[in-house]
Amino acid sequence: MPSLKEIKGRIASVNSTRKITSAMKMVASSKLHHAQVAIQNMLPYETMLEHILKSFLAAEADSQTIYDQERPVRRAALVVFASNSSLCGGFNANIIKRMQQVVAEYHEQGVDAIEVYPIGRKVFEKTKKLGYDVQGEFSALADKPNVRQCIDIAMELGEKFRNGQIDKVELIYHHFKSAGSQVLTRKTFLPIDIEEELERDHERDLTSIAATKESQEYLKRNRKKKVKLNAEGKEVPPLNDNFIVEPDMDTVLSQLIPKLAHLMLYTALLDSVASEHAARMVAMQTATDNADELLRQLNLQYNKSRQQAITSELLDIVGGSVNN
Repeated sequence: MPSLKEIKGRIASVNSTRKITSAMKMVASSKLHHAQVAIQNMLPYETMLEHILKSFLAAEADSQTIYDQERPVRRAALVVFASNSSLCGGFNANIIKRMQQVVAEYHEQGVDAIEVYPIGRKVFEKTKKLGYDVQGEFSALADKPNVRQCIDIAMELGEKFRNGQIDKVELIYHHFKSAGSQVLTRKTFLPIDIEEELERDHERDLTSIAATKESQEYLKRNRKKKVKLNAEGKEVPPLNDNFIVEPDMDTVLSQLIPKLAHLMLYTALLDSVASEHAARMVAMQTATDNADELLRQLNLQYNKSRQQAITSELLDIVGGSVNN
C-alpha cells in the first residue's frame, strides 16, 4: 500500500499532465477550425472546375491528353502526407505503414524504381532511415500549406510523367470527412482517371470540431443525393452548359487537366493537415479523459488510506487508554 505522500505526489503529477493535454486539445481545436476554413475557401474553385470538366467531357467524351493515358509501370512515385510533430494518435504510424505496404506491392510486381516525395518531417525521417529514393524535403508544407509549392511539385511530377521518367504517381494521405472520421486514402495522381476523380467522395463536415458519435452520424444522414424536382414532380436533369471551345477540345483539356492535378495535390495537403489536427484533438481529449479517471481512482485511494490511518491512530489511542 503506497503512503499518503506518494499518492499525493501521483495526484499532483497527473493533474499537471492533465493541464498539458487539455491545453493541447484546445490548441488542436483552434487549428482544426482554421484548417476547415481553408478547405471551405478552396471548395468553390473545386466545384467550378469540376462543373467545367464534366461539361466538356459530356460534349466530347473521346478527348484525351497525355496525362490520362495509362502505360506499363516500370517506375513509380509516391507523394506521402504526414505531420511534423507527434502526439496525434496513430496518424503518422498509419501513413508510414501504408507507404511500406505500397512499396512492398510494387516490389512484388517487379517495380524497384520508386521515388518518394515526403510531406512532413515524420515521414521524411522514416523514408531516409528505410533508404528510399527521397526526392526532397517538404516539411514546411505540413505546417503552412502553400498552393504555390504544391503546384511546383505537381508540375515536376507532370514533367517527369510526360517525359517517361515515371509511369505512375500515387498519393497516400488521410481524407478528412469530419472531426471524428479521417479515412486513410491511396489515390492515383497520374495518370488522372477523370471520371473517377469527378465522382469521388465530396462529403465533409466542415462546421463541427466535436468528435462525437453525433458528428460521425452527420455524414451518414447527409449522403442522400439531393434531387431537384420540377412542378410535375419529375426529376430535373443536371445542367449541361453549351460551351464554345477554342481552339479545340484537346488543347483546352491539356490546360484544364494540369489544373485539376494541382488541385488534387493541394486538396490532399489540406485534408492531411485537417486530419492531423483532428487526430491530435481526439488523442488529447482521450488522454484528458484518462487523466480524469486516474485522478478519480487516486483520490478514492487517498481517502481510503487516510481513513485507514485515522482509524489506526484512534485504535492506538483507545488501546492506550484501556491499558492505563
